[in-house]
Amino acid sequence: MEALLLYGGSFDPVHNGHLRMARAASMKLNADVIFIPASIPRWKNPVATPKQRLDMLKIALKEGGTPSFSIDLYEFNRHDQVNYTIDTVEYFAKKYPKRKLYILIGADQANQFNEWKNPDRLRQLATPIYCPRPGVTPNDAVLQKYGILRLDYLESGEVSSTDIRNLRNSDLPFGVRKYIEDHRLYYFQQLAKLLSPHRLIHSISVANLAYSIALRNKNPSCQKAYLAGLLHDIGKNVKGQEAAAIMGQHYPQFASYPEWTFHQFIGEYLAQKVFGITDSEILTAINRHATGDVHMAPLAKIIYSSDKIEPGRGYDSSSLIKACYKNYYAGFLAVLSANMEYLGQKGYKIDNQLTQDCVDLYLGEE
Repeated sequence: MEALLLYGGSFDPVHNGHLRMARAASMKLNADVIFIPASIPRWKNPVATPKQRLDMLKIALKEGGTPSFSIDLYEFNRHDQVNYTIDTVEYFAKKYPKRKLYILIGADQANQFNEWKNPDRLRQLATPIYCPRPGVTPNDAVLQKYGILRLDYLESGEVSSTDIRNLRNSDLPFGVRKYIEDHRLYYFQQLAKLLSPHRLIHSISVANLAYSIALRNKNPSCQKAYLAGLLHDIGKNVKGQEAAAIMGQHYPQFASYPEWTFHQFIGEYLAQKVFGITDSEILTAINRHATGDVHMAPLAKIIYSSDKIEPGRGYDSSSLIKACYKNYYAGFLAVLSANMEYLGQKGYKIDNQLTQDCVDLYLGEE
């Protein structure tokens, strides 16, 4: 009997963790996978509209799915009714009477399976399978009672739709991320409060360029590069007394620096306060993206370069972009050199120690 795996959810939004889990379960069970998006989930209030969530799911499966993946709109089209999992499983049991059914559920859902509607009948029709999650302790009594299978798959990654919506993670199919950008969903509501429309467009471009540079250099921090690029300028609109207060309280060692440098430090501060970013690689890349520094980590070099050569800046940066694609470190040196040359032509002099140290180390100037 051929196996069929049912994978329901709000998918708000669908992310790479969903896809990786589905692939792993499909291989373990030798099963086709049907994604079943809910129009109005019973326990959640989706941020994106039903159509937007369905659009993103279609994009994700087209980009990162397999021939064994498909979508069924049974729950999606029942938006005027309360839908229980037992209803969905009974529908598919009738539709595919010769297939062995499985349902893929979350670790927290597995622990509460006994509280579901008609759990015994549900277990007769389909075998639940779950993937362990950090921080969720298995309820062995429930798992054993209902014969719930465990998918020992640790590669799905610690990513959730909540983290995606709050910009604590960007582990998304490229097309889904682009859809979120184009429709200004989720975290863009908060970004729009911090950045002007023009600055937001610049930040999106920097984020995508940084992601591409990291990807082409086989840097494992591609997702971090996108996040740092998107957030690097969020301190730009903080001026005057407010900026001075943040610098005095949180960055006193740089409070006497030129005012143009403040936004990189304030950007780090806001990334932590507003978006809950704690990753030191991301934070350091933000707080050195304008001045540079000595011994910059790979991600910091990528963000520095991406900010300076972002295509929307109004000059032909294609050769520098190609250099970064080929080798991020050599590209960074070329970008740093070109930036110093440009500033020299404009009559600007280095006015802070961070940039001076950066130039001395990487360009060998005294």
